[in-house]
Order: sequence, then structure tokens, then C-alpha cells
Amino acid sequence: MAGYRELLQTPGVGRIIAAQLTARFPNGMTSLAVLLHIEHVTGSYGAAGLVLAATSIGQAVAGPVTSRWMGIWGMRRVLTVTLLACATAIAALALVEMPLPLYMALGLVAGLSTPPIQSAVRTIYPKMVNSKQLTPLYSLDASLQEIIWVLAPVLITLVATQVGTVPGLLLVVVILLGGGAWFILSPEVGRVRIPRSRRGLGRVLTKPPVILATATGFLLIGACAAVEAGVVSTFDHGGLEAGLILAVFAVGSLAGGLSFGHLPIGPWAMARRLAIVAIGLSLTIVSLNAWWLGATLLVAGAGIAPALAVMFAMTSASVRFSETAEAYGWISTGQLIGAAAGSAVAGFLVDGIGAQGAYIAAAAFAVAGFIVAATFVRGFPDLRHRDSSPIPDTEPVETIT
Repeated sequence: MAGYRELLQTPGVGRIIAAQLTARFPNGMTSLAVLLHIEHVTGSYGAAGLVLAATSIGQAVAGPVTSRWMGIWGMRRVLTVTLLACATAIAALALVEMPLPLYMALGLVAGLSTPPIQSAVRTIYPKMVNSKQLTPLYSLDASLQEIIWVLAPVLITLVATQVGTVPGLLLVVVILLGGGAWFILSPEVGRVRIPRSRRGLGRVLTKPPVILATATGFLLIGACAAVEAGVVSTFDHGGLEAGLILAVFAVGSLAGGLSFGHLPIGPWAMARRLAIVAIGLSLTIVSLNAWWLGATLLVAGAGIAPALAVMFAMTSASVRFSETAEAYGWISTGQLIGAAAGSAVAGFLVDGIGAQGAYIAAAAFAVAGFIVAATFVRGFPDLRHRDSSPIPDTEPVETIT
């Protein structure tokens, strides 16, 4: 913890972490808020699912594209335009009644215009700290983002069910605008300029560490999504036990990230951390008892943030600075697709064999992630004796002071 205190004492680090967490807080609220609102308006969960699917498709498509745009038009400009477009689309979803196809179109717009905060901040980090602090910073970031997934769903459910779904969506808009403005106006966002990439869109995926980070991220987040579906189906669609057990899962990730974030990252680091997740999720299949699930998910969670930290560090160390934002965009897209796949597979298995099917799906995703990491271990960089800073571009980079 002393290392993290020193890290947070670095000028600007604490502020930028707080700003980006606030700006990304709506990520944990929007899907649930849209689901509850569209179901309330149309009386159909099927219709709500279609709107959510359109939103998710938009987010998956936009990830690498809007991230790459930051190197062309600048971070502040891209973040501001996408922020305003996304907020307008969500506000329209809340305030205007319309046919289902138009709801889907607005959902698609909201997804396409989701501000690339995550790509932006992880591109900024290497310019804020020294090389030895970068890997712990990625770990701290991966750990603290669990706060979003613990608090955001509880807050939006409380507002939507007790006050109304329209106020719930408008709350998302307010936090999106406030947090986004805080992040965009942060001095670090103005100081760092991403050089224009000279390679075509998608060429960054030819880097083995980027494709491996995208693939393992797909499988890891797929496992997490399947767990969420399993816990909700086990405890009657989101009772108190479901919320508490998912919170324990997130707390395990937070604790794991803070405990293991300082460890050097070698080629086997990803496999070891995914092994923890796979073991914990495999044990969930034994029993659906709340205490057992809580204990096993606490174990599984301990590997999640450390695994995400490896993804961020290995990506940063393997690409040019001009390519980092796009690379993180592809990783984000892989995780979004993984979340959709995990939820879908778990849903089918729950319908077929019961709640235990979701935990089988989660374990299968996690085991597959471990197998990928172990099989392609030579594709993971060895960062034990080097830092995870991006490869410098060969041309001078102008910095705004």
C-alpha cells in the first residue's frame, strides 16, 4: 500500500483517476437504466433487449474508431463531441416516446457516441508517471474500476424503481456530462497529444500482445457476465443475496488488484492470474449455497483486476504511442463482445438446465482464457526487467504546455 500512496502523491494522478472513474460511472448504469425504461414503456423485455443489443453493437463498433480519432482531431475535441452526442441520445430515450425502431436507432447512436474515456486515460498514464510506477498504476486503475460495478447498478436500480425510469436515465445524463466535463477539462488531457497513426485501422491487431489481450479480455469478461447471469437467476432475479454476492465478487477483484499489482509481469503472469479465476469459478459449480458462492467468487475475483492490469501493461509496452488509444479501443470491443457472449450462453444454459448452467459457462470461459494464455505464452512480453511504456514514435511529438 505504501507504493500506491506514493503513486497517488504524484501530481495529477489522484485527480485524473477520480475524474475518469466519475466519467465512466455511467458505464455501470446505462444498460440497466435503458432495460428498465424500455420495459416500462413498452411492457416487453424482448423490446428492451433489442434496444440494448443496438447500444452494445454501437459501443463495439465505436471503440477502436473513436479512439483512433483522438490521434487525428485531438482528445478534447473527440471526447467533447461524443459526450454531447451520447448525452443527447440518452436524454431523448428518456423524454420522447417513439416506436421501437426509433428507440433502437437512438440506442445505436448512444453506443456509437460513447466517449472513449478508457482509451484516453490509459494513453495518458505513461506520460504522468515514471516507468517503474506505470504497471502499479494500471493495476490500481483496474482495481478501482470495480467501484463502478459495485455502486452503479445499486444506485440506478434504486432511482429507477423508487423514483422512476425517466429520472433514472436523466441521472445517467447528469453524471455523464459532469464526469465527462471534469475529465475533459483536466490539465493532463490538454497536455498530451496523440500523434496521428500512419498505419491503417486494425493493423495494430497484427501485434501478438494486442490480439492476445483482446482474446483473453473477451474470455475473462465473458466469464464475468456469465457469473452475473448465474447469480441473478439463482437468487430470484436480483434479490438482496444477489447484490451482496456480486459485491463480494467485485471486492475480491479490488483486493487482488491492490495486493498483486506491484508484482513484476512475466510471460506466465496472465496464465497464473487467469488460473485463479478459473479455479474459483470451477468451484462455484459444486453448490449454489449463498455462502459457498460468496467464498468461491471471492477467490475468483482475486484474479480479475490483476489479469486486466496485465492486459493494459502488455498492450502499452508493445505498440507505438500513436497506436495505444486504438489498441485499447480494440480491447474494449473484445470485452463488450465477451460480455454479450457470456450473457447469451449463460442465458441459454439457465433455460436448459437451471442456474447451475450459468456457472458452468463462466468456468468454461475462464478455463478457455487460461488455455489461451498458457498455449500462446511466447506471445506475452516479459516486463520483469523493462517498463511498460509505449514504444516512442520516430517523429517529434508536440506537447501543449
